[in-house]
Amino acid sequence: MRTIYQNRFSELEPLLEQVEKPSRYLNHEWGACHKPDAAYHVCLIYPDVYEVGLPNQGIAILYAALNKVEGIACERSYVPWVDMADAMRTHKVPLLSLEGAAPVSSFDIVGIHIPHEMACTNYLEALDLAGIPLLAADRDEDDPIVIGGGPSVYNPEPFCEFFDALLIGEGEEHIVEVCEEHRRLRDAGATRAQILEALSRIPGTYVPSYYKVSFDESCTVHGYTTPKAGRDVPAVVNKRVVEHFGDTDPLTQTIVPFAQLVHDRLSIEVLRGCARGCRFCQAGITYRPVRERTPDQVVSAVMRGLERTGYDEVSLTSLSTTDHSCCGSILTRLNRRLEDTGISVSIPSQRLDSFGVDMALEVAGEKKGGLTFAPEAGSQRLRDVINKNVTEDDLDRAARAAFAAGWRRMKLYFMMGLPTETDEDIVAIARLADHVVALGQEIVPKSQRGSVSVSISVSVFIPKAHTPFQWCGQLPDDEVRRRQQLLIHSVTSRQVRVHYHDASTSLIEAVLSRGGRDLMPVILGAWQRGARFDAWTEQFDLKRWEDAAEEAGIDLRAVAQEIFDVDEHLPWEHVSPGVTPGFLKREWRRALEGVTTSDCTRTSCTGCGICPTLGVENELVGERA
Repeated sequence: MRTIYQNRFSELEPLLEQVEKPSRYLNHEWGACHKPDAAYHVCLIYPDVYEVGLPNQGIAILYAALNKVEGIACERSYVPWVDMADAMRTHKVPLLSLEGAAPVSSFDIVGIHIPHEMACTNYLEALDLAGIPLLAADRDEDDPIVIGGGPSVYNPEPFCEFFDALLIGEGEEHIVEVCEEHRRLRDAGATRAQILEALSRIPGTYVPSYYKVSFDESCTVHGYTTPKAGRDVPAVVNKRVVEHFGDTDPLTQTIVPFAQLVHDRLSIEVLRGCARGCRFCQAGITYRPVRERTPDQVVSAVMRGLERTGYDEVSLTSLSTTDHSCCGSILTRLNRRLEDTGISVSIPSQRLDSFGVDMALEVAGEKKGGLTFAPEAGSQRLRDVINKNVTEDDLDRAARAAFAAGWRRMKLYFMMGLPTETDEDIVAIARLADHVVALGQEIVPKSQRGSVSVSISVSVFIPKAHTPFQWCGQLPDDEVRRRQQLLIHSVTSRQVRVHYHDASTSLIEAVLSRGGRDLMPVILGAWQRGARFDAWTEQFDLKRWEDAAEEAGIDLRAVAQEIFDVDEHLPWEHVSPGVTPGFLKREWRRALEGVTTSDCTRTSCTGCGICPTLGVENELVGERA
């Protein structure tokens, strides 16, 4: 039988004076929902510390959806920082939920968010602290059902054996269906096996134990995944999409934290999806189709959220907020409503055109700190390869407009190691940054020219599943370092600062992005050697991963750098965002030819296959600018 729900905060409280930031572990935040008398309990875990996890909109959406259901209580938990985790193990205190300080192992379902590849060792850290067996195959009738879901679930194979089930796609309706079915079967006395069989029949639900990995001449060294004999499960699990996105409440974030958060502001999702078609971008495929909220919905949600939380900043979030067909109208209305209140509105990085600068002006007012653009590549040839669909003239106009409007600092995002990249493309990054500085020197008053600066942030390209670049290998790490040095020495202006990502972290992310179930022992071995919080620079240690890989007989660099044949079966083909293989192959060919593809929300259908496969379509509330 499941452990009786009980508050055990008294066991945790004495440890608070021993750790940094004890506010990470305090309950009863304003706006939290606590339903201890509910008959069914769900605990959602974000695999990082409180101040990183609380702002996550995915968790907030699911938390609100579940707590609206009669008889279901949803609580949260976060992975304790290393000092608290060590103290909890020493004093034998299990991982507890935040709202009720109940052992996570006592919940009916435990849901773990899958935010990015580098969080995978924290899944194990959370399960171990909770006292739940790490592998789904080792769990028995008394253990909770462990589910996972989130933006990085589209190649689940490296970590899938840690989960009983994985929810693919948008979860606000999906997770409610899963929990209601589990509650019905639990109350009827069903076994764990019967419950998993029933969950596998819910669309979008992947039960890894019902699938096997096959190897033959048609696949990569990682194999490919198919249903086990006798299992009536789909060969391809397509993602779920919310049926009526426009009818959902944009306001999901209502908890006021005790601690300062990484993103300490009110966040409102204004649209979902992006059809720009950047060929490196997994989110651009997996979040399709594009669906917008109306200006009335957004403005109303902002005002209600500010009243409930007291924040002095609002962020209008999405993959590309300035692409909202009514973005200008929304910002104008919010500025009018928030005038003289001291409350500011922020948006993500701007489009590389005058419209993007216009939107930045709407949110900046007199506060013109820095402006962020993402050219992604230094040369026009390479921008065409990746389908960025912006030109140097676009950047030139945007920079001129920004400097003329009062900005003095600009940040430019690029990637290194993109397919077909040459040294000339690297040097072009430096020349572009130098050019932007020169524009600033030309436009701003002479007395302010010293304040003009450009910051370059260069990440290492990582091939992602279900993108046109999924067949590519990652650049070898010694070559990454060589090109980083080439970039640094190619910059001539002292007012350009260069920042780049560590090649070692990018190596592991690439390995986890494109491997199969053969990587599970590597993840487990790295965690057993102390790997946790690998997304934190000071916590990451490549040697743990190298030693674990050596023990498992895996060559990390071979996995990251392998080039797949376009006709090979890939490890992730059985889980799909709805895109057709033909579209991805066509986009890969067009990339090699330097031919761009248009945005289907601005022209006509580009044939990605997602709308007909999933029975959905783009939903715009106005005309595209």
